[in-house]
Amino acid sequence: MRRIALAAAVAAALVLGGCGGDSGGSATTRADPAKVPIRIGTKNFPEQFLLGELYKQALEARGFPVELKANIGASEITHQALTDGALDMYPEYVGVLLSEVASVRARPASPAAAYRLAQAFEQRQGFTMLAMTPFSDQNALAVTPAYARRHDVRAIGDLRDVPGTVQIGAPPEFQTRFEGLVGLAQRYGLRNAKARPMAIGSQYAALDDGRVDVAAVFTTDGQLAGGRYVVLRDPRGVFGTQHVAPIISRAALRRYGPRLQPVIDGVSRRLTAAAMRKMNAEVQIKRRATADVANDFLRREGLK
Repeated sequence: MRRIALAAAVAAALVLGGCGGDSGGSATTRADPAKVPIRIGTKNFPEQFLLGELYKQALEARGFPVELKANIGASEITHQALTDGALDMYPEYVGVLLSEVASVRARPASPAAAYRLAQAFEQRQGFTMLAMTPFSDQNALAVTPAYARRHDVRAIGDLRDVPGTVQIGAPPEFQTRFEGLVGLAQRYGLRNAKARPMAIGSQYAALDDGRVDVAAVFTTDGQLAGGRYVVLRDPRGVFGTQHVAPIISRAALRRYGPRLQPVIDGVSRRLTAAAMRKMNAEVQIKRRATADVANDFLRREGLK
Protein backbone atom coordinates (compact mmCIF):
# COMPACT_ATOMS: atom_id res chain seq x y z
CA MET A 1 0.00 0.00 0.00
CA ARG A 2 2.89 2.34 0.76
CA ARG A 3 4.35 1.71 -2.71
CA ILE A 4 0.98 2.37 -4.38
CA ALA A 5 0.54 5.59 -2.44
CA LEU A 6 4.04 6.72 -3.43
CA ALA A 7 3.37 5.92 -7.07
CA ALA A 8 0.15 7.93 -6.97
CA ALA A 9 1.87 10.87 -5.32
CA VAL A 10 4.71 10.94 -7.84
CA ALA A 11 2.34 10.58 -10.78
CA ALA A 12 0.18 13.40 -9.45
CA ALA A 13 3.21 15.65 -9.10
CA LEU A 14 4.26 14.87 -12.67
CA VAL A 15 0.79 15.64 -13.99
CA LEU A 16 0.72 18.98 -12.20
CA GLY A 17 4.24 19.81 -13.30
CA GLY A 18 3.57 18.87 -16.90
CA CYS A 19 0.20 20.55 -17.32
CA GLY A 20 0.60 23.87 -15.57
CA GLY A 21 -2.76 25.56 -15.10
CA ASP A 22 -4.60 23.46 -17.68
CA SER A 23 -6.60 20.37 -16.70
CA GLY A 24 -7.18 16.93 -18.15
CA GLY A 25 -4.86 17.33 -21.13
CA SER A 26 -7.30 19.56 -23.05
CA ALA A 27 -4.48 21.95 -23.96
CA THR A 28 -2.66 19.10 -25.69
CA THR A 29 -5.75 18.29 -27.72
CA ARG A 30 -6.25 21.89 -28.88
CA ALA A 31 -2.60 22.78 -29.50
CA ASP A 32 -0.67 22.35 -32.72
CA PRO A 33 0.93 18.86 -32.41
CA ALA A 34 4.14 20.21 -33.93
CA LYS A 35 4.55 22.48 -30.88
CA VAL A 36 3.46 20.12 -28.10
CA PRO A 37 6.43 18.22 -26.63
CA ILE A 38 6.46 14.44 -26.49
CA ARG A 39 6.88 13.71 -22.79
CA ILE A 40 9.42 10.90 -22.38
CA GLY A 41 10.02 9.50 -18.91
CA THR A 42 12.83 7.34 -17.58
CA LYS A 43 13.30 5.20 -14.53
CA ASN A 44 15.91 5.89 -11.88
CA PHE A 45 19.29 4.54 -13.01
CA PRO A 46 22.04 5.41 -15.52
CA GLU A 47 21.07 3.08 -18.38
CA GLN A 48 17.56 4.55 -18.35
CA PHE A 49 18.96 8.08 -18.43
CA LEU A 50 20.96 7.05 -21.47
CA LEU A 51 17.95 5.52 -23.22
CA GLY A 52 15.94 8.65 -22.56
CA GLU A 53 18.64 10.82 -24.13
CA LEU A 54 18.94 8.53 -27.15
CA TYR A 55 15.22 8.71 -27.94
CA LYS A 56 15.02 12.42 -27.12
CA GLN A 57 17.92 13.48 -29.32
CA ALA A 58 16.89 11.25 -32.24
CA LEU A 59 13.37 12.69 -32.19
CA GLU A 60 14.60 16.26 -31.89
CA ALA A 61 16.92 15.67 -34.85
CA ARG A 62 13.79 14.87 -36.90
CA GLY A 63 11.96 17.99 -35.75
CA PHE A 64 9.85 16.59 -32.90
CA PRO A 65 9.73 18.67 -29.70
CA VAL A 66 10.58 16.57 -26.64
CA GLU A 67 10.35 17.04 -22.89
CA LEU A 68 12.51 14.53 -21.01
CA LYS A 69 11.37 13.67 -17.47
CA ALA A 70 14.24 11.64 -16.07
CA ASN A 71 14.68 9.78 -12.80
CA ILE A 72 10.99 9.20 -12.03
CA GLY A 73 11.40 5.96 -10.09
CA ALA A 74 10.95 2.21 -10.36
CA SER A 75 8.72 0.54 -12.96
CA GLU A 76 5.70 0.57 -10.68
CA ILE A 77 5.92 4.36 -10.28
CA THR A 78 6.89 5.21 -13.86
CA HIS A 79 4.15 3.04 -15.36
CA GLN A 80 1.63 4.71 -13.05
CA ALA A 81 2.79 8.10 -14.31
CA LEU A 82 2.15 6.90 -17.88
CA THR A 83 -1.28 5.57 -16.89
CA ASP A 84 -2.18 8.86 -15.19
CA GLY A 85 -1.29 10.88 -18.30
CA ALA A 86 1.88 12.51 -16.99
CA LEU A 87 3.98 10.83 -19.70
CA ASP A 88 3.51 9.92 -23.35
CA MET A 89 6.23 7.29 -23.45
CA TYR A 90 8.98 5.57 -21.49
CA PRO A 91 11.44 2.71 -22.19
CA GLU A 92 10.61 -0.44 -20.23
CA TYR A 93 12.17 -3.86 -19.72
CA VAL A 94 9.73 -6.51 -20.91
CA GLY A 95 10.37 -9.02 -18.12
CA VAL A 96 10.05 -6.46 -15.32
CA LEU A 97 6.85 -5.14 -16.86
CA LEU A 98 5.35 -8.63 -16.85
CA SER A 99 6.41 -9.64 -13.34
CA GLU A 100 6.09 -6.36 -11.45
CA VAL A 101 3.36 -4.41 -13.29
CA ALA A 102 1.25 -7.11 -14.97
CA SER A 103 1.85 -9.61 -12.11
CA VAL A 104 2.78 -12.44 -14.49
CA ARG A 105 5.02 -14.86 -12.57
CA ALA A 106 5.37 -17.59 -15.22
CA ARG A 107 8.30 -17.14 -17.58
CA PRO A 108 7.33 -17.09 -21.28
CA ALA A 109 9.15 -19.58 -23.50
CA SER A 110 11.05 -16.96 -25.51
CA PRO A 111 11.70 -13.21 -25.69
CA ALA A 112 9.20 -13.01 -28.56
CA ALA A 113 6.54 -14.71 -26.44
CA ALA A 114 7.28 -12.34 -23.55
CA TYR A 115 6.95 -9.37 -25.90
CA ARG A 116 3.59 -10.59 -27.22
CA LEU A 117 2.27 -11.05 -23.69
CA ALA A 118 3.48 -7.60 -22.63
CA GLN A 119 2.04 -6.03 -25.79
CA ALA A 120 -1.36 -7.58 -25.09
CA PHE A 121 -1.27 -6.23 -21.52
CA GLU A 122 -0.38 -2.70 -22.67
CA GLN A 123 -3.00 -2.64 -25.39
CA ARG A 124 -5.65 -3.35 -22.77
CA GLN A 125 -4.39 -0.26 -20.93
CA GLY A 126 -4.62 1.99 -24.00
CA PHE A 127 -0.92 1.86 -24.85
CA THR A 128 1.30 0.05 -27.32
CA MET A 129 4.83 -1.30 -27.22
CA LEU A 130 7.16 -0.29 -30.02
CA ALA A 131 10.04 -2.35 -31.41
CA MET A 132 12.12 -4.38 -28.98
CA THR A 133 15.87 -3.83 -28.65
CA PRO A 134 18.37 -6.56 -29.59
CA PHE A 135 20.02 -6.26 -26.16
CA SER A 136 18.59 -7.73 -22.97
CA ASP A 137 19.64 -6.13 -19.69
CA GLN A 138 18.66 -8.75 -17.15
CA ASN A 139 18.65 -8.40 -13.41
CA ALA A 140 21.25 -10.65 -11.80
CA LEU A 141 23.21 -11.25 -8.62
CA ALA A 142 26.98 -10.77 -8.51
CA VAL A 143 29.72 -11.46 -5.97
CA THR A 144 33.46 -10.85 -5.85
CA PRO A 145 35.71 -13.69 -7.06
CA ALA A 146 37.11 -14.02 -3.52
CA TYR A 147 33.62 -14.51 -2.06
CA ALA A 148 32.77 -17.05 -4.77
CA ARG A 149 35.91 -19.07 -3.97
CA ARG A 150 35.52 -18.84 -0.19
CA HIS A 151 31.92 -20.08 -0.17
CA ASP A 152 31.96 -22.16 -3.38
CA VAL A 153 29.24 -20.01 -4.90
CA ARG A 154 28.57 -20.13 -8.65
CA ALA A 155 24.76 -20.15 -8.84
CA ILE A 156 22.04 -18.42 -6.83
CA GLY A 157 21.01 -21.63 -5.07
CA ASP A 158 24.54 -21.98 -3.64
CA LEU A 159 23.83 -19.00 -1.39
CA ARG A 160 21.57 -21.22 0.74
CA ASP A 161 24.68 -22.96 2.09
CA VAL A 162 26.51 -19.78 3.10
CA PRO A 163 26.69 -19.53 6.93
CA GLY A 164 24.77 -16.69 8.55
CA THR A 165 22.88 -13.93 6.77
CA VAL A 166 23.64 -13.08 3.15
CA GLN A 167 23.50 -9.31 2.73
CA ILE A 168 22.35 -8.23 -0.76
CA GLY A 169 22.94 -4.64 -1.84
CA ALA A 170 19.93 -3.67 -3.94
CA PRO A 171 17.42 -0.90 -4.64
CA PRO A 172 14.53 -0.61 -2.13
CA GLU A 173 11.98 -2.32 -4.40
CA PHE A 174 14.10 -5.51 -4.37
CA GLN A 175 12.57 -6.41 -1.00
CA THR A 176 9.02 -6.73 -2.36
CA ARG A 177 9.55 -7.82 -5.96
CA PHE A 178 9.31 -11.28 -7.45
CA GLU A 179 12.56 -10.38 -9.24
CA GLY A 180 13.99 -9.91 -5.76
CA LEU A 181 13.60 -11.50 -2.34
CA VAL A 182 10.11 -12.84 -3.12
CA GLY A 183 11.23 -14.89 -6.12
CA LEU A 184 14.51 -15.92 -4.46
CA ALA A 185 12.56 -17.39 -1.55
CA GLN A 186 9.94 -19.07 -3.74
CA ARG A 187 12.22 -20.62 -6.37
CA TYR A 188 15.44 -21.19 -4.44
CA GLY A 189 14.28 -21.41 -0.82
CA LEU A 190 16.73 -18.61 -0.13
CA ARG A 191 15.58 -17.49 3.32
CA ASN A 192 18.95 -16.50 4.78
CA ALA A 193 19.14 -13.43 2.50
CA LYS A 194 18.47 -9.87 3.59
CA ALA A 195 18.29 -6.87 1.26
CA ARG A 196 20.26 -3.78 2.18
CA PRO A 197 18.59 -0.86 0.36
CA MET A 198 20.92 1.44 -1.55
CA ALA A 199 20.93 3.67 -4.60
CA ILE A 200 21.47 1.96 -7.95
CA GLY A 201 25.15 2.21 -8.84
CA SER A 202 26.43 2.28 -5.25
CA GLN A 203 26.16 -1.50 -4.83
CA TYR A 204 29.54 -2.12 -6.47
CA ALA A 205 31.45 -0.01 -3.96
CA ALA A 206 29.53 -1.72 -1.15
CA LEU A 207 30.52 -5.12 -2.59
CA ASP A 208 34.16 -4.08 -2.94
CA ASP A 209 34.51 -2.91 0.67
CA GLY A 210 32.55 -5.79 2.20
CA ARG A 211 29.47 -3.90 3.37
CA VAL A 212 27.39 -6.41 1.40
CA ASP A 213 28.06 -9.99 0.29
CA VAL A 214 26.07 -9.91 -2.96
CA ALA A 215 24.99 -7.12 -5.29
CA ALA A 216 21.87 -6.88 -7.41
CA VAL A 217 23.18 -5.81 -10.83
CA PHE A 218 22.16 -5.31 -14.44
CA THR A 219 23.92 -7.52 -16.98
CA THR A 220 24.82 -4.57 -19.23
CA ASP A 221 26.48 -2.62 -16.38
CA GLY A 222 29.81 -1.22 -17.45
CA GLN A 223 31.36 -2.45 -14.20
CA LEU A 224 30.87 -6.07 -15.29
CA ALA A 225 32.95 -5.68 -18.45
CA GLY A 226 36.34 -6.14 -16.77
CA GLY A 227 35.77 -9.50 -15.09
CA ARG A 228 36.04 -8.07 -11.58
CA TYR A 229 32.82 -9.76 -10.47
CA VAL A 230 31.18 -13.17 -10.77
CA VAL A 231 27.58 -13.13 -12.03
CA LEU A 232 25.68 -16.01 -10.45
CA ARG A 233 23.77 -18.42 -12.66
CA ASP A 234 19.96 -18.38 -12.38
CA PRO A 235 18.82 -21.86 -13.55
CA ARG A 236 15.33 -21.49 -12.03
CA GLY A 237 14.61 -18.25 -13.85
CA VAL A 238 13.83 -15.72 -11.14
CA PHE A 239 15.19 -13.03 -13.42
CA GLY A 240 13.42 -12.83 -16.77
CA THR A 241 14.60 -11.74 -20.21
CA GLN A 242 14.85 -7.96 -20.24
CA HIS A 243 14.77 -6.60 -23.76
CA VAL A 244 13.73 -2.95 -23.83
CA ALA A 245 10.60 -1.80 -25.63
CA PRO A 246 9.28 1.77 -25.39
CA ILE A 247 5.67 1.96 -24.20
CA ILE A 248 3.75 4.82 -25.79
CA SER A 249 0.17 6.03 -25.61
CA ARG A 250 -1.91 5.43 -28.71
CA ALA A 251 -3.09 9.05 -28.44
CA ALA A 252 0.52 10.21 -28.89
CA LEU A 253 0.98 7.99 -31.93
CA ARG A 254 -2.13 9.51 -33.50
CA ARG A 255 -1.16 13.05 -32.52
CA TYR A 256 2.29 13.02 -34.12
CA GLY A 257 1.43 10.91 -37.15
CA PRO A 258 3.24 8.15 -39.04
CA ARG A 259 6.68 9.80 -38.88
CA LEU A 260 7.05 9.23 -35.14
CA GLN A 261 7.32 5.46 -34.72
CA PRO A 262 10.05 4.84 -37.36
CA VAL A 263 12.36 7.28 -35.55
CA ILE A 264 11.93 5.52 -32.21
CA ASP A 265 12.16 2.04 -33.72
CA GLY A 266 15.28 3.08 -35.64
CA VAL A 267 17.05 3.83 -32.36
CA SER A 268 15.85 0.66 -30.62
CA ARG A 269 16.99 -1.65 -33.41
CA ARG A 270 20.58 -0.41 -33.16
CA LEU A 271 20.89 -1.00 -29.41
CA THR A 272 22.91 -4.20 -29.31
CA ALA A 273 24.42 -5.63 -26.12
CA ALA A 274 27.88 -4.51 -27.21
CA ALA A 275 26.68 -0.97 -27.92
CA MET A 276 24.93 -0.68 -24.55
CA ARG A 277 27.87 -2.06 -22.56
CA LYS A 278 30.19 0.42 -24.27
CA MET A 279 27.88 3.38 -23.66
CA ASN A 280 27.18 2.32 -20.06
CA ALA A 281 30.92 2.08 -19.39
CA GLU A 282 31.43 5.57 -20.85
CA VAL A 283 28.84 6.97 -18.43
CA GLN A 284 29.36 4.80 -15.34
CA ILE A 285 33.14 4.35 -15.35
CA LYS A 286 34.60 7.17 -17.43
CA ARG A 287 31.99 9.62 -16.07
CA ARG A 288 31.16 11.17 -19.41
CA ALA A 289 27.95 13.17 -19.68
CA THR A 290 25.00 11.02 -20.71
CA ALA A 291 23.91 13.51 -23.36
CA ASP A 292 27.36 13.48 -24.95
CA VAL A 293 27.54 9.68 -25.07
CA ALA A 294 24.08 9.51 -26.65
CA ASN A 295 25.01 12.20 -29.18
CA ASP A 296 28.17 10.35 -30.26
CA PHE A 297 26.29 7.07 -30.75
CA LEU A 298 23.46 8.63 -32.76
CA ARG A 299 25.93 10.42 -35.04
CA ARG A 300 27.95 7.25 -35.64
CA GLU A 301 24.74 5.41 -36.55
CA GLY A 302 23.50 8.15 -38.87
CA LEU A 303 20.48 8.90 -36.67
CA LYS A 304 21.35 12.52 -36.08
